[in-house]
Amino acid sequence: MEVLKELKYTKEHEWIKLEADNTAYVGITDYAQKELGDIVFVEIETVGEELNQQAVFGTVEAVKTVSDLYLPVSAKILEVNADLAKDPATVNADPYGKGWMVKIALQKPEQIAELLSAEQYEALIK
Repeated sequence: MEVLKELKYTKEHEWIKLEADNTAYVGITDYAQKELGDIVFVEIETVGEELNQQAVFGTVEAVKTVSDLYLPVSAKILEVNADLAKDPATVNADPYGKGWMVKIALQKPEQIAELLSAEQYEALIK
């Protein structure tokens, strides 16, 4: 199970990668994609919306289940990874890279401190 040290994590298995300009990328973890199995559809229709921390920003559908996607911090959804509409299995193949789900503009950057470090997340999934 891959857990990247430079990311922050949620107990719901999302990750967030901060950029220098108060934007960030969000996706699901390697653990989450393995638990879900083969991902067949990603639905995110919240572009342009301002959502609170822990709000559902979309869903990911696997062969056996559908799972909500939760926003790690309060933010505006700037962009959805359009490549996932054509190839949702990218989330399985590269969850921390090409399988990112949304780009966001942070509204409350201080909420980052509430998220799990890589070490804390590793302890959670063991």
